[in-house]
Amino acid sequence: MTAPQTPAPIKPKQTALQKLWKEILEPIVFAVVITQFVATLVGVDGVSMMPNLRNGERVFVPKYETWLHKAGVGDFKRGDILIFKPPREASAKIDNLNKSAFGLYTYRPFLIKRLIGLPGDRVSITAGEVSVNGQPLDSSWTTAYWQEQGCWDTQSEVANNITSASIAGATVNVVPDRQEFTVPDGQYFVMGDNRTATGSEDSRIMGAIARRDVAGRAAAVVWPIMRKANVRYNCLTSSVEEFSGDNVLNWRLLTPPAGFGQLK
Repeated sequence: MTAPQTPAPIKPKQTALQKLWKEILEPIVFAVVITQFVATLVGVDGVSMMPNLRNGERVFVPKYETWLHKAGVGDFKRGDILIFKPPREASAKIDNLNKSAFGLYTYRPFLIKRLIGLPGDRVSITAGEVSVNGQPLDSSWTTAYWQEQGCWDTQSEVANNITSASIAGATVNVVPDRQEFTVPDGQYFVMGDNRTATGSEDSRIMGAIARRDVAGRAAAVVWPIMRKANVRYNCLTSSVEEFSGDNVLNWRLLTPPAGFGQLK
């Protein structure tokens, strides 16, 4: 004689709202929380951070750092690569810093540049050479590449004014021409690694960026896994002309170049 079997418990039927939450809303909320407060990936768009970052590469951004800094715990360092929104005044006046979403609304796109000056720093530039607090910054980690390409900028407005009302002869009028600039409290002075005359729209023409507009620090390159060792830049067209050489591992930490460690 067999023992009577206990019937399996009947699972309560999910309501339409519960099903919507479980299958659609919960994964979205989880993804938003992770990308906004823990970490995310950001794609590099353009050539303003060459030769160190190339168009299409993706970088890892630890978002929790940003929230800690905004709460007063620690700060970014000179030489860090920041992802941020440009100042509103600059976005309104510079076409590349003001995007349209299908004609429905406009927004400030995220940019990626290198942190040069912290709050209180005095920054200046002469013939393409940057100084911080009166001390020359060894920028050979990027200028050597541009010298080799034949288009390192030493003559233009942005190579000789730390803030400039114009770039490549085009008047912008976001900031005045200044030989030296002191970074205000709660702001950062950023520049692209591309040191050609039109290679980077940065703090030299848009002014310092506010800490509140910083989305995070690019901590590492995660994609593509491999890349060509060499890249040739066309100075006339301001674009990449050729990739060559061996395939090398592209996974790398984005630590500040040695020149920043020599600053006092």
